[in-house]
Amino acid sequence: MEADFSIQYVNLELAENLGRHKTNGFSSANTLVVRRGAPFRISVQFKERPFNPRTDSLRIKVTLGRLYAVMPVTFSKKTASSSWNAYIEPNNANFQKLSIFVFPPASASVGSYKLQLSAFTQDGQRSDVVGNFIVLCNPWCAEDSVYIPFEDQREEYVLSDSGLLFMGTPMNLLSRPWSFDLYEPGVLEACLDLLKVSPQHKKNRKRDYLNRASPVYISRIVSAMINSEDDRGVLKGNWTADFKQGVSPTKWTGSEEILSLWAKSGYSPVKYGQCWVFAAVMCTVMRVLGIPCRVVTNFNSAHDTNANLVIEEYYSETGQKLNRSRDSIWNYHVWVECWMSRGDLGPEMDGWQVLDPTPQERSGGVFCCGPAPVKAIKNQRTDMIYDIPFVYAAVNADVHMIILSSQNQVVGFSKDTEKVGSLICTKAIGHPRVQNITGDYKYIKSPTSTLSSRSSTISDRSTLHRAAVSKGVTVFLDLNKSPVAGEPVIFTVKVGNTQSTPKTLKVHLNAQAKEYNHSPTETFWEKHGVLQLAPMEVKVFQEQILPAEYEPVVGDDLINLAVVLEDMATHKWVLASEEFNIANPELIIQVADENSIVPNREVTALVAFTNPFPHPVKGVLTVSGAGLFAGKQHFRMPSLSPGARASQSITFVPSMAGVKMLQASLSLSDSNITIRGFKMIPVNSI
Repeated sequence: MEADFSIQYVNLELAENLGRHKTNGFSSANTLVVRRGAPFRISVQFKERPFNPRTDSLRIKVTLGRLYAVMPVTFSKKTASSSWNAYIEPNNANFQKLSIFVFPPASASVGSYKLQLSAFTQDGQRSDVVGNFIVLCNPWCAEDSVYIPFEDQREEYVLSDSGLLFMGTPMNLLSRPWSFDLYEPGVLEACLDLLKVSPQHKKNRKRDYLNRASPVYISRIVSAMINSEDDRGVLKGNWTADFKQGVSPTKWTGSEEILSLWAKSGYSPVKYGQCWVFAAVMCTVMRVLGIPCRVVTNFNSAHDTNANLVIEEYYSETGQKLNRSRDSIWNYHVWVECWMSRGDLGPEMDGWQVLDPTPQERSGGVFCCGPAPVKAIKNQRTDMIYDIPFVYAAVNADVHMIILSSQNQVVGFSKDTEKVGSLICTKAIGHPRVQNITGDYKYIKSPTSTLSSRSSTISDRSTLHRAAVSKGVTVFLDLNKSPVAGEPVIFTVKVGNTQSTPKTLKVHLNAQAKEYNHSPTETFWEKHGVLQLAPMEVKVFQEQILPAEYEPVVGDDLINLAVVLEDMATHKWVLASEEFNIANPELIIQVADENSIVPNREVTALVAFTNPFPHPVKGVLTVSGAGLFAGKQHFRMPSLSPGARASQSITFVPSMAGVKMLQASLSLSDSNITIRGFKMIPVNSI
């Protein structure tokens, strides 16, 4: 009697496949995670008798929802790369145990699949084994529509689980560390859940699964699902100052906490997000799904509600900025770019695409934005999809600055064509510094200065809107250096008479605090006087705003500073203004033996802070590090005198190799100031 032929077990060879597919970071999911367009290997052990190629056959069925593909397991490796196929390893000598390679095509849909392996004998016996695996996009595969050509790009934009978000102003960039948390437990599952919770999936699952072959489709779904305006999205936006019902957007330091809260709550929106939080969480989701992604900041970002490419800003006669326009300019706005080919638009539009998950305007009836090809934005191809006019205006609108009299009459006007989109930037590949990508979005009229994330130089572009000319009078407003917490803000005003008659000018200086996306609040500092100018004379004077004057009002916000001159003879007004931030000091992080750190061995770090303020401060120190330790560690910092230094020792045991980010933030009591710091820690393989 012939021995039974059946499958004893199937080994999905997790360690080997995760390494081969560069998905070993997802090992905590304990699931096979592969990238499409590349084969993965499974081992099959048979009971009693071995596989007989003359009388037995093997078949594999892969299922995604109600979609499925059935393939015979062949001995030929040469099969069409456009369809699922499976073949026995050519050098397989032992037929009691087979190595089988399964090939998902580069156009396979992203999602969680079921794999069924069936063995058949000549006389109709059948044996089945079932397993599960996840398919992601593959930027390493030239046939995949997300293929990106260089390895350092793939390391940064697909595999890196930390980065920097840029905020502040072009002259005083702030680097905010962010942990993308790609490999933290539960993040991969939450990213796949996001696709399943979408209205498109609920409406027609089969069509949704089919469409998930396209990164254009996936990115548009994710853009809508990060906010919660139309669906059970991840984050609820809040641009007020009241965050009592949730967490202030400035308190988040990484994506895992947000995605985990969302998934565990049954997909209720997490409170709260603003633009950089929406963008950073979207970056996490896209990288997890295998689509290259980076976070981008557009400084002086226009929101042009009436699509006329003009933003009006109104000032009073005494230099107070007024809240009069439905249009607005955010000091910075943060979105993401994803890399993909655009088969729907043509190869000239391949490459980086803007996607903006912050809910501002509807696109196709839904609060999402993009993908808009960066090349189309640069060339004003507003006939193309998606949302190119909106993004084009965000980086190109003109600014009209209008001075109103107390009777609401226009008494002064100037135009600025350089302010909006004055700097567009992202994190540099492989280094914790800024990369200026303004030239990708617009044709630069004049060269820009090189900027670093803590630059104290002012770029040529950023000075243009601080000068104004009226008939017979010029005024320039310049900050002497980038303002730093605990030091006076010192600025210079240069006034010129360009005519051959003497002039008497009223001078008004005005400072207001403002959030990055709001009109300023009430004036907190002002000065008024009279200036006499002889014919063709230029006068220069210096002023300062003391820390005690700006600290109680400004905190982490910005300052709008304006100078308005009134020609007493002609009653013509001229204005120069500048918006700037105060740079806080950084926490200093030192790590012992940082070149010999390996997984599963304890490491000690020291976080230090020196008080730059002219008064005592106290607060709470929070430390976190994906891949270094789970969750967050909190420490209370007692009152620290001006100029005094405090330090906190922390220990942790890294769980995985790679360059990891240790980040710390100190929230000061009795103010809205947060001091931050980070250190990149190389964890070497053993």
